[in-house]
Amino acid sequence: MTFPEFRASEENIEAQRDLVLATIEENRKKIQELLELEEKTYDNFVRPLQLMEEKLGFYFSPISHLAHVKNTPKIEGVYNELLPHLSRYHTEIGQNERIYAALREILEREEPEGERRKVLEDMLIEFELSGVALPEALKNELKKINVRLSELTSRFGQNLLKATDSYEMIVGQEDVAGMPESLKEAAKCEEGYRFTLKQPSYIAYMTYGPNRAKREELYKAYVTRAPENEKLIDEILALRAKKAEILGFDNYAQLSLETKMAESPEEVVEFLRYLAQRSKPQAERELEELKAFAKEQGFSEELQAFDLAYWSEKLKKARYNVDDEEYKPYFEKEATVQGLFSFLHKLFGLSFQRIETPVWHESVACYEITLPHRLVGRLYLDLEAREGKRGGAWMDEWLTHHIDEKGEVVYPIAYIVANFAPATDTQPSLLRPDDVVTLFHEMGHALHHLLSEVKEPAVSGIAGVEWDAVEFPSQFLENFAYEEEVLGLFAKHYQTGEQIPSEMVARLKRAKNFQSAMAMLRQLEFGLFDMLVHMEYPVDVQEVLNRVRDEVSVLKPPSYNKFQWGFSHIFAGGYAAGYYSYKWAEVLSADAFFMFVDNGIYNDEIADSYLQEVLCKGGSRKAMESFEAFAGRKPDSEALLKLCGIGE
Repeated sequence: MTFPEFRASEENIEAQRDLVLATIEENRKKIQELLELEEKTYDNFVRPLQLMEEKLGFYFSPISHLAHVKNTPKIEGVYNELLPHLSRYHTEIGQNERIYAALREILEREEPEGERRKVLEDMLIEFELSGVALPEALKNELKKINVRLSELTSRFGQNLLKATDSYEMIVGQEDVAGMPESLKEAAKCEEGYRFTLKQPSYIAYMTYGPNRAKREELYKAYVTRAPENEKLIDEILALRAKKAEILGFDNYAQLSLETKMAESPEEVVEFLRYLAQRSKPQAERELEELKAFAKEQGFSEELQAFDLAYWSEKLKKARYNVDDEEYKPYFEKEATVQGLFSFLHKLFGLSFQRIETPVWHESVACYEITLPHRLVGRLYLDLEAREGKRGGAWMDEWLTHHIDEKGEVVYPIAYIVANFAPATDTQPSLLRPDDVVTLFHEMGHALHHLLSEVKEPAVSGIAGVEWDAVEFPSQFLENFAYEEEVLGLFAKHYQTGEQIPSEMVARLKRAKNFQSAMAMLRQLEFGLFDMLVHMEYPVDVQEVLNRVRDEVSVLKPPSYNKFQWGFSHIFAGGYAAGYYSYKWAEVLSADAFFMFVDNGIYNDEIADSYLQEVLCKGGSRKAMESFEAFAGRKPDSEALLKLCGIGE
C-alpha cells in the first residue's frame, strides 16, 4: 500500500492552489457528464460525486493545514484566495436541482440499505439546506451569503491569530518570584521575562504569576483581543439569520440542528439549564471555599476573574498537593505518546510504527497504524507550540477510508495538532496533566476517523457523524488519562526512570473534580450564549452574554471582558449553535466510560463492541443507533454528573 507524502510548503503553495482550482473545474465538467447519463444509479452517479469531493479535499487539506500550523503571509494569501472559490463551487452543487432530483429518484427506485441509504439521506438534507428548491433570485442571494460568511469567519480567525501573536508582556525578576523554574526558563528573554497570549505562556502567568496587576494586564489583553471582530460578529449573525429565513427556519439555531442529534433548540436550552441547575449550588460552594482560602492567605481584595487560576492553583496544591510542576517530569512528551500507544494496543490491539516521510516541521512525527488483521492508516503528530501556529489542539483529516473507483481500499490519514510547551536546550518537552488529557482527547477523534471500515467516503470516519456526537469518542478516551492502570504504562520520571508513585496518581484523581461544578458552569455559559444568540437574533450580543452570566455564572467577569471577540469556535469554526455539543456528547462518553471501568478496563468483549459498533461504523448510521448497538440501551445523563462528582 502506498500512502501520499506531505510535500506542501511555502515554496510550492501556488502549485498546490492550482491543483485545487483545476480540480474544481474538472469536477464541474464531470458533473455535467454525469447529469447526461440516461439511467443514473448509485454506482454510476452517487459514488463519482463522493469521489470528486474526496479528491478536492485531498488537494485542499494540506493548504488549510499549513495555514493553521505554519502560517506565513504567502500561505495565508493562497488559503484566503481559495475560500470563495470553494464556497461558490459547493453552493453551486448544493443548489443544482438536477443533481437533487437524481438523488431523490435513486433513493426511491433503488431503496438502498445501510451506508448507501445514509449517504443519500445526508446528501438530500444538505441539498435542502443549500436552498435547492428555492427560486433563482433567493438561490443567488444564498450563494452570496455563503461566500461572504466564509470570508468573514476566516477573517475572524485570522484577526484572533494576529492579535494573539502580536502581544507580549515583559516583566522583571520580582514579577516571576516563586514561579516554577521551568516556566521562568521558557519565558526568559534579554529584557527579563516575556509572556504572550499563546496558551502555554498565558496559562503559565495566570496560574503562577505573583503580581496581581500584571495578571490583570495579561488577562485584559486576552479578553479584549481583536476588537475589530465585534463588527464581524454582527454581520455574521445577521447573515446566518437571513440564511435561516431564506431556508424557511425561524432562526439559525433551528437550521443548525437539522443535522444534529438534538431535536430542537428548546430541547438543547432545557438540557443546558438542567445541568446548570444541578451544578450551581456546588459551584457556589466551590467559589466560597476559594474566597475563604484566599482570605486566610492574606488576600484582602475582592476575588476577580484574573485571580481565579492563581488562587485555585494554590488551593488545589494545599488541598490535594497537586502541582503541575511536580507532575511534568513524569510526562515527557515522547514517553507519553508511546504510553498512549501501549494503552491503545492493550485496549484495542492497535500497533503504531514510526515511519520516515516528509513533514512540515522537524518536530512532527508520522506513524503507521495496524490492527492484527488489517492496516488502519497513518497519523501525523505535531504537538509543540511555535510561531505561526494556531493556538489550541485539534484533529484534522487528509484522507478518509473508502473504496475508490478501481475497487481498491483507500486508507485514511489524520493529523493531531497541539501546542504543548516546546523542548528547550536544557530539557525535553514536558506535559502538564491537562496536556496528557488533551492528547488522549485528540487521539479519540483520530481513532474515530482512522478506524473506519466504511466503504462510502461521505459517511466514513468522522464524515457524516452528527456534530453533537462527534466529541463522544474523544471525551471517552480522555477519561482514561488519570486511571492508574493506564498511567502505569508510561508515567516515568524522564531523568531517573522512576515510576510515578501511586499516591501521586491518587492525588491527581482526587483533584480531577476540583472545582468541577465551576468548570461545568463555564462551559454551560458558552453553550447557552451560543444557542440563545442564534435563537433570538436580532439581539444585542453583549446583553445576551450578560443575561446568561446572570443566570449561570457564580463569578462575574469585569465589564471590559469581551469574550465573544475571541469565541472562534462559533464565529470562525463549525460550532455555531452547536457549542452545546461538548456537553451533549459528554453524556455518551461518561456513560460508555463507566461501562469499561465498572467491568475492568481491559474487557475484550466491551472493547470489541465499542471498536466495532462505534469506531468502525463512523458516520454510516445515526450516532444514537451506534451508541445503543454498543451499550444495548439509551445513554443516561446522570453518568455525566457522576463523572464530574456533582450532586453526590
